[in-house]
Amino acid sequence: MTEQRPVVQTYTVTGMTCEHCVKAVTGELSALPGVDEVRIDLANGTATVTSATPLSDESVRAAVDEAGYELVGGGA
Repeated sequence: MTEQRPVVQTYTVTGMTCEHCVKAVTGELSALPGVDEVRIDLANGTATVTSATPLSDESVRAAVDEAGYELVGGGA
C-alpha cells in the first residue's frame, strides 16, 4: 500500500494587510474539503495550502472571495 503524499499549492492573494486578514483567509481556506493546513505569508501576500488532493482554482478563488480578498492567477 502506497502512502498518498499531501498536495502543497501556493496562491497569491491581494488585499491582505493585517492579522484580521490572515484569520479571514485562513478560516475560509481551511473550510475547503481535504485541506489539512493553511499558512499565510502576509509580507509576500501568499497563502500556502496543504491538502489531501489538489484543489480547484475555482474553489480556492471562491473561498478567498468570500473572505473579502482577491486571488491572483492560480495555484503553483
